[in-house]
Amino acid sequence: MFTTLSRIIKYGIVGFWRSGLISVATIVVMFLAIMVFQNLILFNVLAKSALDSIQNKIDISVYFNVDTSEDNILKIKNELEGLVEVKNIEYISKSKAFEIFQSRHKEEEIISQALEELGENPLAASLNIKAYNPSDYSAINSYINTAAFKNLIYKVSYAQNSLVIERLTKIMDTAKQFGAVLTFVLSLVAILITFNTIRLAIYSYRDEINIMKLVGASNAFIQGPYVVEGIIYGIIAATLGFFILLPLSYFASPYVEIFIPDMNLWTYVISNALTLFGYQAFFGIILGIISSSIAIRKYLKV
Repeated sequence: MFTTLSRIIKYGIVGFWRSGLISVATIVVMFLAIMVFQNLILFNVLAKSALDSIQNKIDISVYFNVDTSEDNILKIKNELEGLVEVKNIEYISKSKAFEIFQSRHKEEEIISQALEELGENPLAASLNIKAYNPSDYSAINSYINTAAFKNLIYKVSYAQNSLVIERLTKIMDTAKQFGAVLTFVLSLVAILITFNTIRLAIYSYRDEINIMKLVGASNAFIQGPYVVEGIIYGIIAATLGFFILLPLSYFASPYVEIFIPDMNLWTYVISNALTLFGYQAFFGIILGIISSSIAIRKYLKV
């Protein structure tokens, strides 16, 4: 068995070198297929990062009556943190709310003068609530509106944010569906193109395969070298794809950061280099094996 396996690997390597331009053409096609696969991975990462960035800017604020004590607000905060939908809650005291308001309007003299004339802090304390998913805000709002502490609340900002939250939920759902469909379609196209290229490469050796069959070679022995060739194609194409990814991600990173400030593409690629290469190599090898196996079985009647 070891001798047979070593011969299959040897003939596969020899066949790869002997094919010359056909091998180069096959690698180029597989390289393009892997680039499509690679871009789909990055598209999903960027889409998730963009949606997370938008989601982090969405919250609902609970404003309390001016006479509500800080102890009561903190108790309510602890109660709300027990909800499974709640990711985190930030407590904004009256004094902090006043500081934030002053900072935002420091260049507006009319507002500054009005605050000085009041002589006191007119702002209320609040809780800024962030949920794990945009769809969770409705449940949180419903809980607040039916809770025992409802009479302590002056206003909840969910109503004015609900349209944005609903749109974000639809965008996230659509992006996930679109990404899944795009991944399937482009992967299928890549497989079909690679399959046809390898089929043509195998077809050029049909006479040699028929002779091997006539002299008693087993199907596994005939198929083996072509499967090895498919693996070699996949590994080389994946390696090329990864080394092309590095400079592309480096130069694209500043432009991506303009649209998604929280995403550094270059840092992501470097920190996940082994994983990304592993995905590409696995995709390339599987693509080569499947394409070679199907091509030699279906089209050469082995």
